[in-house]
Amino acid sequence: MVIAVGFLVVVVIVLVLYIAYLQLQLRSINRQLDKRLTRNTRQPISLELINRELTRLTANINKCLKAEENLRLDSIREEKQFKEMIANISHDLRTPLTAIKGYQQLMETNELPDEQRKKLQIAQKHANKLGALIEHFFEYSYLVNAEPKPKLERINLTNLVTECLAESITEFERKNLQVRVEEDDSVFVLADKEMLVRIIQNLIRNSATHAAGDLEVRVFTIQNNNAVVSFRNPVTSPAEIDINRIFDRFYTADQSRGATTGLGLSIVRLLTEQLGGSTSAALQNGCIEIQVELPT
Repeated sequence: MVIAVGFLVVVVIVLVLYIAYLQLQLRSINRQLDKRLTRNTRQPISLELINRELTRLTANINKCLKAEENLRLDSIREEKQFKEMIANISHDLRTPLTAIKGYQQLMETNELPDEQRKKLQIAQKHANKLGALIEHFFEYSYLVNAEPKPKLERINLTNLVTECLAESITEFERKNLQVRVEEDDSVFVLADKEMLVRIIQNLIRNSATHAAGDLEVRVFTIQNNNAVVSFRNPVTSPAEIDINRIFDRFYTADQSRGATTGLGLSIVRLLTEQLGGSTSAALQNGCIEIQVELPT
């Protein structure tokens, strides 16, 4: 009897130890999975215990992780190929367009009847629009493909916005748009000047293209001391604008224009994020407001 009881005690102890060891191995698997998620590692899951079911479980987990890794690498490879293709297309489009503009300029030097000269001017207008679209397209493809590193310096954002607006005054006058600028005392940011100029110029072009009334520009700081540039203007058809997609590449609310790729605001968001900032948009009372927040 004593021997039987002793045997049962030994069996119970062994089972308890075995269960404890199983739990230890399960915790080990969980730790390894957590490490993959938090530290972005690609190590396979390892198991020290010889147990058929747990070994099969670990093997299946590793197969799933390997399949997920292959999908991720395929996605990165396809995205890179897509970016390279866009860059190549953008570059190749410039050559025939340059030739078209060259021949148009040669024709302009000749004596042409008024009717033909009007047609030539229309052709030049569309060629210039096409050229602007190609440049925009090329700029975007370069930014997403090259991912340039910002050269940070302290910049007077207030002065830079004012200068960019002054350079665009002819465009605003041509479209009969008034610009009201509201600014605090000089606001400074830590940014790459070339990238910051691109951001402001794209905001100006977007407003000049789509504004249905006067433009309001503000430069100010917020509670966390970050700097904000705000462009606000009325739009013709606010109900047609999906404010949640306003920064998506190729999105444009006015499908009838054909003079915009919808890349302007996408470039703004891309550059702003590369500078450590953020973008936002709001639509209220028939007006759209685009805000760019930058660290100071």
